[in-house]
Amino acid sequence: MVERQWSLALVLVAALASGCTPERADPAAGTTAATNQYQTQGQTAQGPFREVATEVGLDFHHFNGMSGDLHMAEILGPGAALFDYDNHGDLDIYLVQGAMLAPGKSLADAIFPPRQPGPLTDRLYRNDLVSVAGGRRVPDFVDVSRKAGLTAELYGMGIAAGDFDNDGHIDLYITNWGSNQLLRNLGDGTFKEVTQPAGAGDPRWSVPAAFFDYDGDGWLDLYVGNYVDAPRVDPPTCQDPIGAPDYCGPDTFSPLPDRLLHNRGDGTFERATTTTGLAAGAPSAALGVLIADLDEDGLVDLYVANDKAPNHLWRNRGDGTFAEEAMLAGAAVNGDGKAEASMGVDAADYDGDGDLDLFMTHVIAESNTLYRNEGGGVFIDATPGSALGPPSRTRTGFGTGWIDFDGDGLLDLLVANGAIQHLAHLVRAHDPFPLHEPNLLFRNRGDGRFEPVPTEGTPLGRSEVSRAAAFGDIDNDGDVDVLLTQNNGPVRLLLNQGAPPAWIGVRAVAGNPARDQPGARIALLLDGQQPRWRRVRIAGSYCAANDPRVTFALQKADHVRGLRVRWPDGTDEDWPPPPSGLYTTLRRGTGTTATKLGKP
Repeated sequence: MVERQWSLALVLVAALASGCTPERADPAAGTTAATNQYQTQGQTAQGPFREVATEVGLDFHHFNGMSGDLHMAEILGPGAALFDYDNHGDLDIYLVQGAMLAPGKSLADAIFPPRQPGPLTDRLYRNDLVSVAGGRRVPDFVDVSRKAGLTAELYGMGIAAGDFDNDGHIDLYITNWGSNQLLRNLGDGTFKEVTQPAGAGDPRWSVPAAFFDYDGDGWLDLYVGNYVDAPRVDPPTCQDPIGAPDYCGPDTFSPLPDRLLHNRGDGTFERATTTTGLAAGAPSAALGVLIADLDEDGLVDLYVANDKAPNHLWRNRGDGTFAEEAMLAGAAVNGDGKAEASMGVDAADYDGDGDLDLFMTHVIAESNTLYRNEGGGVFIDATPGSALGPPSRTRTGFGTGWIDFDGDGLLDLLVANGAIQHLAHLVRAHDPFPLHEPNLLFRNRGDGRFEPVPTEGTPLGRSEVSRAAAFGDIDNDGDVDVLLTQNNGPVRLLLNQGAPPAWIGVRAVAGNPARDQPGARIALLLDGQQPRWRRVRIAGSYCAANDPRVTFALQKADHVRGLRVRWPDGTDEDWPPPPSGLYTTLRRGTGTTATKLGKP
């Protein structure tokens, strides 16, 4: 078995020597993007998205630390965050980096050497929007990692964003294979690691995380999802169908229990997993998490996507405790009663009936799964009638999100794909990294069914090992763009080319200074139509933090009569129609108290 393993390593090294991987590139720390190049190229006909990462200054390349030992951790990262770290009204980017995995081995032992010299660390890019002809603005990113004082040099997985200390600046929580890190945003362009004094550490293998205020005291608490207890020395070697060494699955290892940290309101956290009831759930290999009021009772719930184990739906009881009710709610296993390998997850009202539906991604041979909310947080597996299943069976999905990419008012689906075990056809072709797959995009037809959008020859059709997908309006033009990370590959920034002619953007905040409200929902109120609901989705997808703002593309027949915000505690407030073509901030307490619409 050892001989076979090193034979694979030699194949990979030979492929590198033949030129399969580009040469190392210098880092662009402190440099601006090639904005002029971006301006002159204009839009393309390559599908709804245009890939612009290198053009706008994003030079990040993930390093997964492979050295031939087949550590499972090396194929699950990296994560990414879209967040406004400097409060300038646009989205900045944080990218999570890897490191060498095998003890005693150096960067010289890596099968895929790092693409930039010097110490490996996470990267922070500041977005400096530049105005161009025609009134458009284009992103121009500056690497400010060193200026920000980042000290994140561990083996990174995912990321959560939220203002945990209520100072008006968004902080970050980085999950690692090993000790996690809490980075406090000091508001002067720098971050300070406060993990230990804040009591926010977790030494285990953590993947998803989310900030949310589960007890309604005005302070963001923190959920940390843990994966499996995999050894760092002499990892077990599994085999692919033809008997060659391959990565092991999660069921080779013991799953780890998750952790819930309660925010004391003084800059510190206390462990609350047991007192809140979360310890009562069976330990499972957590990979995805979202925060949402799934049963419409005015309390934010916690949904956890588990790998090869039933998913968890932690219903908030309103007394500081949770009850695990995924099986009762129909959202633990698929319609055949089988637990699937859940990775990415997102929630939205895709069918316009006012409640939140669930979508999650799975491994090859399983289909991605759509759970339709029948009301009150009771779900059915609606995958068979949706046409979402068959195209996903030949790929492994990770990051995902509901996104109205074509501006027709209906929520479509994007899925980032990349295998976790060697693909036989790529191994036969002597591919140096036989895990890559094209991504998927589905258009919502409005009748409960979806149709695949052709992606061949487009940025989404590029075959890579995609992982996190973070969603947000990078250029503030009213449509949602996508930040895609690649395992052992370059970051991709997909700008949506279909900016709607008319749109409304909203940020819902509370407190002074203003703070985003994970778990809130925003409705566009229309004459003669059902309200069009969107969710403040900071957490979700896979290992990602998303834009807290929401957008509504306006159709010609739309007559807007106002906006409604349903705050995380179920309270409703209304506002008159805001101006179109820009983002409006709605602060809690400044609207008109509303009578609930029945269903949200």
